[in-house]
This record gives sequence, structure tokens and C-alpha cells, in this order.
Amino acid sequence: MGQVHVHEFISLDGVFEDPSWTFEHGFDPAMGETLGAMMANVRGILLGRTTFEAFAPAWRDRTAEDDPGAPFFNETTKYVVGAQEPAQEWAPTERLGAYDAGTIRQLKADLDGDLYLSGSGRLVRGLLADGLVDQLHLFVYPVTLGAGERLFREGESHRLSLAAHDVYDNGVVHLAYAQA
Repeated sequence: MGQVHVHEFISLDGVFEDPSWTFEHGFDPAMGETLGAMMANVRGILLGRTTFEAFAPAWRDRTAEDDPGAPFFNETTKYVVGAQEPAQEWAPTERLGAYDAGTIRQLKADLDGDLYLSGSGRLVRGLLADGLVDQLHLFVYPVTLGAGERLFREGESHRLSLAAHDVYDNGVVHLAYAQA
């Protein structure tokens, strides 16, 4: 049975929307090592439709020379959750339809490896509420944004247990949580 590993870049005040604000902090190579270790057993990418449509044009034409992560994103099967058909093409892709916890549980059971998920706030919230996130990796940037979509909405409550943490030279802190 596979696990779901969620990865989010997040500000100190919880904003994860459009993480282009992370660029000014640079990408510490040690962060890449952490992400690489997290994805070692990943056999599928789980994405909400909106994030899929943002990722597809950003990744599908990249090569390993452009970005070492390109083969992972382009060759790994993307499982897309959403009631609407994605407008973008990006193979290999399987459409799962509207969010259904049972479908995700079955995918976890059937997949010979783990699922990676980034962005996709509505999907992450649903998975957390249904107890389907095995590891939540937050890369917390030393900045407050004051506006933007927050990962955790007012009124949501989750009990998490700290599994690991790292501090990088660029000021980013990695917090890895499991459900408590």
C-alpha cells in the first residue's frame, strides 16, 4: 500500500498560493535533497485539476537539461482529481473524476509505491479531513504575505505529529508531519 506525500511551499502566515514569491529566497541544494528523498518511492503524482492545468505547460516541454526534476514530472503518471475534464494535455495522465475518498484509498492500495502531491489546496484539505495524508511536508519561508490563499482555512482543525525537520541556509524551515 502506498502513501500520500504532500509538499507545499508556504509563508509564515500560511499562504501557499502562487509560490513565485519563493524565488527571492533561492533554492538551497539541501532542499532538493529533502525533496528527492521524499520522492524516492513515488510512482504517481496526485493533482487537483486547477494545479494540473498550471503544472502542465510549466513542465511538459522541459528536459532534464532545463531542470533535473523534469523527467519525474513528465514520465510519472499524473492522477487528476476534479469534476471537470482538464483542458491541458500532459501524458501520462489518468482522470479520477470528482473528489472521492474511496477512490483515493483504492489508488493508494493498488499503486506499487507512493503518491506525490503539491499545490492543489482543495484536494489537500479533503485528504487531510479524510485521514489520507501520510506525510505533510511544509517548506516554510521567512516571509509574511498578508494576502493570498492559505493552506489551512479558518475553522479547520487537524492533529499532526512532527516527524522530521530541517533548517536551510536560505532561511527556509522544512517541517514534516504525520497525522496524529
